Amino acid sequence: MKLSALKVDPEFQGKIPPLTFEELDQLEKNIVNDGKVINPIIIWNGLIVDGHNRYAILQKHPDIPYTVHEKEFADRFEAIIWICKNQLGRRNLSPEQKNYLIGKQYEAEKQVSYNRGNQYTLAKESGTSQNGKCQNHGWKCDQIAAENGVSKNTVIRAEQFAKGVDAAEEVSPGSRQKILSGTVKGTAKDIMALARTPPEERPALVEKICTPKEPKKSTNKSSSKSKKNAQKLQTALVEELPCKAEAAPAVIEEPPKRPKALTELQTIRALSNKMESVEHVADAEGMLNEVEAAADAMIFRLEVCFEHYPEFLKNPNIYKKVVELLQKAKEYIVKLEGEFAYD
Repeated sequence: MKLSALKVDPEFQGKIPPLTFEELDQLEKNIVNDGKVINPIIIWNGLIVDGHNRYAILQKHPDIPYTVHEKEFADRFEAIIWICKNQLGRRNLSPEQKNYLIGKQYEAEKQVSYNRGNQYTLAKESGTSQNGKCQNHGWKCDQIAAENGVSKNTVIRAEQFAKGVDAAEEVSPGSRQKILSGTVKGTAKDIMALARTPPEERPALVEKICTPKEPKKSTNKSSSKSKKNAQKLQTALVEELPCKAEAAPAVIEEPPKRPKALTELQTIRALSNKMESVEHVADAEGMLNEVEAAADAMIFRLEVCFEHYPEFLKNPNIYKKVVELLQKAKEYIVKLEGEFAYD
């Protein structure tokens, strides 16, 4: 197949984590040195589903031979599922990239399930009340979780994260790559909330999310100290994993304490009073959305941390410290329950 017959689909290409400049440069050198493209470009109906980087290099070196392999998919959603699975199985991904791909796969799997459901039912005519949207997608969620070694809740939250990333890309093209690179200030909470934000408010939030992280300022002395502390922690982890709980505690630097938020309960009381008035229903809904997003974001970040660094919880000393830190959240909930007892 001629190179000019191959087409790049923006939606498909958006699921491919981009290579760094160094990686792309090395791939080009390998292809030129080999005198051919070893791995085939995978296509569906003339659209590239794998091999976008190889295709870009061939644009610069059209005389280099290559091969094309045609895949068969029932529709675009099945193609997206294949792309996500393929990338999740072959690349070293950042947490942001991995969760985005998991979220897009789950989103596409649900759409495939919905489409297939409609093939076998005519709910309005038969009265059987079967509808693809009402089907239980739990088994598919469990399957994706098992394939990627994560929990079911992580898959569900990954879908919300992916929706937020796509919303940012729609507002400001190029935002997706910035977010998935992990170099922006925006948190998972900000990104997940973006899809629920009114369209007119999204540009300002995207600008805030995509603000680059400030580089850490450190002198050679402090940098050397940090490296030594990191080495101590790593050594402690390796040495203590097989040991008993009474082994020497790992070196863990205490993070600086954040100043406590002012008048948290007063703010909630004010919102609660507004909820009693029909005129302020929108404010009440907004507050509840914020609380839900905060809870989701906390669980999301914890699960990402524990799933990518499971050895932390195997260390009894670090496990104890984690429990102590999370105790703060538990105490805050108990405080709310006691403060607002409506029995």
